Amino acid sequence: MLANYFTVCGFGSHEIEIEKSKFICYINEAKTEVDAQRFISEIKKKHFDASHNCSAYLIGENDEIQKANDDGEPSGTAGVPMLEVLKKRGLKDTVVVVTRYFGGKKLGAGGLIRAYGQAVSEGLNAVGIVERSLVKVMNVKINYKLLGKVEFALRNSHYHLENVNHMEEVSFELWIKIDEVEIFKNWMIELTNGSCHINESIVKYM
Repeated sequence: MLANYFTVCGFGSHEIEIEKSKFICYINEAKTEVDAQRFISEIKKKHFDASHNCSAYLIGENDEIQKANDDGEPSGTAGVPMLEVLKKRGLKDTVVVVTRYFGGKKLGAGGLIRAYGQAVSEGLNAVGIVERSLVKVMNVKINYKLLGKVEFALRNSHYHLENVNHMEEVSFELWIKIDEVEIFKNWMIELTNGSCHINESIVKYM
């Protein structure tokens, strides 16, 4: 699994106009090809009256799944330039659909390539890109006498404190970047003079 990767923040859209044609870029995160195809179908259904609903997506840790669809535009003038923008941004698990309402003026092959690429590029800027980091969920249990010291240290550290449970002992749930696990454990042991119980749980992306 990758230590980190970039993807879109989530669903969003952005519209531009070029030579009286409207280009509406829809963007979403897609973990599987089924997710991507479902999203594309939803946009096509929403804009059934559009001139074209072109699409592209990149899925997988190593971009194992790459698809581009021109949806009636001249071959290679829509889906491929859309896909290229995703690649240049280094994105993972991302699907885009650009809906075009023809404005009456033909753009030519070069103009279409630039228009669809611009629609996706501006769409990504509008929706936003986020970095996802691989983390290990860890639970740290301490005695109540250490609560003030440990909680203060955690909240003033760069470590992600997700939850605090006050049971018989205090339990902190933390999400620690995978390459910082050992450093965190040593820091916590030193902080508590060894008076803590550290349990490692699942690995996930944050």
